[in-house]
Amino acid sequence: MSLGYAEKLSYIEDVGNVGMAEFFDPPHVLQEKAERLAMLIKKSKHLVVFTGAGISTSCGIPDFRGPKGIWTLQREGKALPDASLPFHRAMPSLTHMALVELEKAGILKFVISQNVDGLHLRSGIPREKLAELHGNSFMETCSSCGIEYMRDFEVETIGLKETSRRCSDNKCGARLKDTVLDWEDALPKKEMNLAEKNCRMADVVLCLGTSLQITPACNLPLKSLRGGGKIVIVNLQKTPKDKKASLVIHGLVDKVILGAMDVLNLRIPPFVRIDFFQIILTEGLSMDKKYVNWTLRVASVHGQKAPLPFIKSVEVSFLDTKDYKDAILTKEPFQLKRRTLQTKSFEMVLKFNFSDGCGCSCTEVNIPIDFQVPADCFKLDRDIVFQKLRETAIQDSCCGQNAVIERKTTLAPKGEVTIYAIVTNIVRYNKTSKSQQADSLSNGDVKKQIERENGTETSRKRSKGRKRKTRSWVNFATYYTQSPPAMKQRGDAGSLT
Repeated sequence: MSLGYAEKLSYIEDVGNVGMAEFFDPPHVLQEKAERLAMLIKKSKHLVVFTGAGISTSCGIPDFRGPKGIWTLQREGKALPDASLPFHRAMPSLTHMALVELEKAGILKFVISQNVDGLHLRSGIPREKLAELHGNSFMETCSSCGIEYMRDFEVETIGLKETSRRCSDNKCGARLKDTVLDWEDALPKKEMNLAEKNCRMADVVLCLGTSLQITPACNLPLKSLRGGGKIVIVNLQKTPKDKKASLVIHGLVDKVILGAMDVLNLRIPPFVRIDFFQIILTEGLSMDKKYVNWTLRVASVHGQKAPLPFIKSVEVSFLDTKDYKDAILTKEPFQLKRRTLQTKSFEMVLKFNFSDGCGCSCTEVNIPIDFQVPADCFKLDRDIVFQKLRETAIQDSCCGQNAVIERKTTLAPKGEVTIYAIVTNIVRYNKTSKSQQADSLSNGDVKKQIERENGTETSRKRSKGRKRKTRSWVNFATYYTQSPPAMKQRGDAGSLT
């Protein structure tokens, strides 16, 4: 498993209060509060949502200060459980997708997040309507031209350091940096300015899964009070801002949001994750010009040296089995070298075996090869391709669907590059919602089904303490069924729209 965010943080003694008691409103109280929340949302003119770690615990991402949080267990001297799924395959929760629906309905105006898991962007919240105060573990940025790159792998560093990649803009080419803050890093001015502006404009600030402990982020919701706005806090633990809130709900965030969405008669959209890879085929004539020496490479769209984390292995077979020997590629780079008569055309079948956390085990792609016929170059409208893939995946209730979105030729070496989009996960929240509805809004029933969903946020308190590594993110178990993205990313072949 790759190093997680918690493991990369510098050591500090004071991480805030940990292990605080959880409180659960009785079912009838929870129902009444969910209805009150729905009415506040319905009447709001400028709704802002402020999120912490408690919104992502049902995705299998542990919090920090809850009864089973990373820092709570460490302070108690207890071992942390091993990860069951990698961080990069975590999926948006029911609450993440409910926020997407509220934004599409024109109700939700802005989201402020203290999380670094990137799930708000993967779920479909527009980048311009999101402030990620502590950064994003899957994003790199160019400090020269400002382009942001959303990756399908966890960026290797934190602390706003340079990474191993460069900006793909031909006019720039500067070294990229990670976006995740370490303890002593100041909150990003651009993100903070947007957050403050929207909190001042807000008539309702909905705080979800955050203990509201660490300044200055925890004071952002209070800025709405000056203009007559209201604060709603949904969290299992008491917070220092409870007395300032018009409504405090002690319940699992997914439960509360599900109840509110029911009252609002809004559906929670399914989530479809689309990933990308490129197939690079290069060729060169033998000295006698009778043969073509060719190389097939399956690579990340984020760069040929970037990891391709969702593919475990590639099985290569040929429809003409008499002339060609099959191969199994198990290590990156996934590469195959062969020699073929120049006049010979054939067809390969690539079977992609997916890694843990994907919604299906494999899929196949047919690759026709004819070295005498030039490749057709094209670049399709990604929005149209993605929409068709999503619709087909949802209709078929399975993943593995793929489509070519771009093909281009290369001159040195001679060859072609084909970029594919592929559905690797699907999550249907409505099905989950019905089962939850059968349990009513009982906190206790859900508590038996999933890990405790504890409202905390990533701390950013400054410290001059000694540095020490902590252990990584743990227990990325899936809460729903299958997975992530639909966001806009600029600048490279792997952008998502």
